[in-house]
Amino acid sequence: MNLTAPIFQDADKAREHLEATRWPQGPVCPHCGVVNEATELKGRAHRAGLYQCNACRDQFTVTVGTVFERSKVPLNKWLLATYLMSSSKKGISAHQIGRTLGLTYKTAWFMCHRIREAMGDNGAPMGGEGKTVEADETYVGGKETNKHLSKRKAGQIGGVGKQVVFALVERGGRARSFHVANVTGKTLAPILRTQVRRESALMTDEAGQYRNVGTEFASHDKVNHGKDEYVRGNAHSNTVEGYFAILKRGIVGVFHHVSEAHLSRYLSEFDFRYSNRSALGINDTMRTDELLRGIAGKRLTYRRIGQAAHA
Repeated sequence: MNLTAPIFQDADKAREHLEATRWPQGPVCPHCGVVNEATELKGRAHRAGLYQCNACRDQFTVTVGTVFERSKVPLNKWLLATYLMSSSKKGISAHQIGRTLGLTYKTAWFMCHRIREAMGDNGAPMGGEGKTVEADETYVGGKETNKHLSKRKAGQIGGVGKQVVFALVERGGRARSFHVANVTGKTLAPILRTQVRRESALMTDEAGQYRNVGTEFASHDKVNHGKDEYVRGNAHSNTVEGYFAILKRGIVGVFHHVSEAHLSRYLSEFDFRYSNRSALGINDTMRTDELLRGIAGKRLTYRRIGQAAHA
């Protein structure tokens, strides 16, 4: 797939590709869930790609119930934006998306957030028997000199400190990160319990917030960064540190500034690309199609984004 592919140039080709990707077994009614029991409505009176469900009699298109629904932006431009965001390792700015697709910054910004919404991972817990999950936290945004303020004021709207990001990375697998208020056992333990299987080997540093919850897993190995210990046999947190390196380079080099209100969606973007990286045998086209399969049930309105920004 390249930028001159028909699905990026023609709205009908884009729709056909989306239908084939989302509906491999035939049209799926978003109203009642019936598969391959719909009739395509043709003729001048109907727009291309309109179906009527034979079960519930409701009409729908492939974008109904997805992040693409009710958008005036042509579907081929949506697919191109999806491809650019999926294939850019450190991300691509809304300004660049707007220039590339010939859209206003406001439209491109909203599109990017809707696509990030689709990148969210609500899947099963990570790890399992014989698998290792590394956990660590870092600070993003703001100035390095304000890092000490983050430890006291992280998560406060309008604070001058950096924002706290807690990440879980399965060796040879997925990444899942969270914007958290502070770095304490009370904050991090519930995330570990719900997001990591108990059969997993947990890998962290010597920080006290992991001490109690670590006993709940198959094993808990630690490295002491305070004593310049970074690798001890199989004990290390280099995998999650590698994830943080990509995240920070993207925020500093591409986005420059990420607001606290929207940080979680940016994290979903970096999680998605990392969890579907080339090292796992997933190329840009496969990654884009995986994202297209996940656009359902994740609608995001401009009003909702605005409410989050002013919450």
